[in-house]
Amino acid sequence: MATSLSTPPGAAPPPAGAGSVIRAEDLWRTYVMGSEEIHALRGVSFTVDTGEYLAVMGPSGSGKSTLMNIIGCLDTPSKGVYVLRNKVVSEMTDDELASVRNREIGFVFQTFNLLPRASALHNVELPLIYAGVAKQDRLDRARQSLEMVELGDRVNHRPNELSGGQRQRVAIARALVNRPSLLLADEPTGNLDSVTATAILDLFRGMANQGTTVVIATHEADIARVIDRRIEISDGALVNQ
Repeated sequence: MATSLSTPPGAAPPPAGAGSVIRAEDLWRTYVMGSEEIHALRGVSFTVDTGEYLAVMGPSGSGKSTLMNIIGCLDTPSKGVYVLRNKVVSEMTDDELASVRNREIGFVFQTFNLLPRASALHNVELPLIYAGVAKQDRLDRARQSLEMVELGDRVNHRPNELSGGQRQRVAIARALVNRPSLLLADEPTGNLDSVTATAILDLFRGMANQGTTVVIATHEADIARVIDRRIEISDGALVNQ
């Protein structure tokens, strides 16, 4: 299996300080269960600049997935302010949030979340269908995205005809097909062998070098060590930047 994946041609990465994509200010996320309050996040504050390659590190149950859901506009904080590209997310309309999730943010999940009966090509083109992209254009873009992760010869294969690493690459191709400015990956290498994991991390680095902001949640120190910047979370609180 290849140890590196291709990245699309593009401009050089933006200079440091080109602007914050993410600004989290005193984020809390509290769940009420009966008479008990569970604080999944406790006053988390940090910023992420354009083109950064960032790891959110912490053990299972630390709050990192909750934080990723808030960053991805899939959840809202109980308290605090989340600013995405200079817009306060809590002030966005439902239509604005839907547009941001579909056009600005790419999601990669550990469980892949692929349609089992659909081809790799159809799985990748789904975000473009929701975005209303014309059929030929979305098929061309889906093929390009699959070629970028070196699966151009697997476009008609269904998930059960692909290895775990190939399924993860289909999921990455789907996340990239809308050319998002922010890529979020929650434990993206957890089910993969070390060679495939290295290839996927190299692909993410290439994306960051092209100006895409990449944020990876992981509990694996070996993974976090090869990423440019790390923040650590424990019991819902930031313990190290």
